[in-house]
Amino acid sequence: MPICDLAELVSLIPDGAKIAIPPSRSGVAMAATRAIIAAGARDLHLVAIPTSGIQADILIGAGCVATMESAGVTLDEFGQAPRFVNAVKSGEIRLMDSTCPAIMSALQAGEKGIPFMPMRGLIGSDLLTFRPDYRVIENPMAEGADPIVTLPAIVPDIALFHAPMADQNGNVWIGKMRELMTMAHAAKVTLVTVEKIFDGDLMADPLRAPATIPALYITKIAKAGNGAWPLGLEGVYDIDKKGFSTYAKAAKTSDGFADYLDFGTT
Repeated sequence: MPICDLAELVSLIPDGAKIAIPPSRSGVAMAATRAIIAAGARDLHLVAIPTSGIQADILIGAGCVATMESAGVTLDEFGQAPRFVNAVKSGEIRLMDSTCPAIMSALQAGEKGIPFMPMRGLIGSDLLTFRPDYRVIENPMAEGADPIVTLPAIVPDIALFHAPMADQNGNVWIGKMRELMTMAHAAKVTLVTVEKIFDGDLMADPLRAPATIPALYITKIAKAGNGAWPLGLEGVYDIDKKGFSTYAKAAKTSDGFADYLDFGTT
């Protein structure tokens, strides 16, 4: 059965795993994030699809992350992501900087099972200096000179996200958060927390099926009510601005962050 408890779900995340995580607006698995920290995970490679916020920041602050691959990490209206900024400045983590289109294109290559994805728009930028894995080649389909950038496919070990619901068959309804579908297609393992278990077959409902990830792409599901808190989950609940502000203030210092981990994460 794909349904399990939260502890079993996070036990499937080994140290050093490359984990795809969604942007703050799109089903962030915060309950699972706290469980990952409690389990003492280390050396994770986070790939933000294509940006992240409090999820990456709290994992970095807790010492769980070795590499951050992202087009940006920020707490949005609440300011910079302080644990991320501190870790980059101190050299505690490896930063693989990118852009939103580059990350999404590379993830689509992983989804399609191809080794790389060509794209335009990065030539002449400093990004190519700091990302030697982004290579410039001549377009083999062009008659004349036509340089393009090739991006290596992103194939996550794990895709981790939170969704409104799943059914007993392991199908997961994501609504309009389409990047979650791409993450599940590209990843070797997909772990999902949900607000509720739907009594029925989501794939049999013509209105829900188009926004449902089939069980074929889902490894394990755990029920976690309010599982995106303090972030919101579209159509279910809004962001807890007071709770988010509490984190943003506490995380400005290492002592404040440590206190938050001890007392403010439940």
